[in-house]
Amino acid sequence: MMGFNDGIPEYGIHHLLWPNEIAEKMEPFLHGMIKNMLFGGMDYLIEGEAMLPQFVAGLIEKHPDKIKVMFLGYTEINVEDKVALVKKHSNTENDWLTNESDEYIRDHIANMIAYSKKIKKGCEKHGLSYFDTSEDFSGAIEAATDFLVGDLN
Repeated sequence: MMGFNDGIPEYGIHHLLWPNEIAEKMEPFLHGMIKNMLFGGMDYLIEGEAMLPQFVAGLIEKHPDKIKVMFLGYTEINVEDKVALVKKHSNTENDWLTNESDEYIRDHIANMIAYSKKIKKGCEKHGLSYFDTSEDFSGAIEAATDFLVGDLN
């Protein structure tokens, strides 16, 4: 997303948009990119918040044996608990939240909890896997990893 933000700002895709707005604006680009990836036949992992469950569900419908997807989020965590975790695990070199105020971080986390709830609801609607990191972050990441690559081992 930051490539659009910094490289081609005229596309209107920037970091000040809500995640669902970014996802909607990026769908045509992602559709073309994923179509080319599928044609190439190699495995790829696409990480980020720029895809919505309904978009991915449409891709899976067209390519059921070629796409494996899961979403991560946190719907049940207390905002203050998540703020503490963000600060505890901050990487001061590359962490974009490091220099932000506590109020900014709280607001961002509250927004991401709300967004996680939307994503989870979309996953339920479309039968997609959703892993919630609210209670057991490491366990959820391990389960998500097993889901994605477990059959490769």
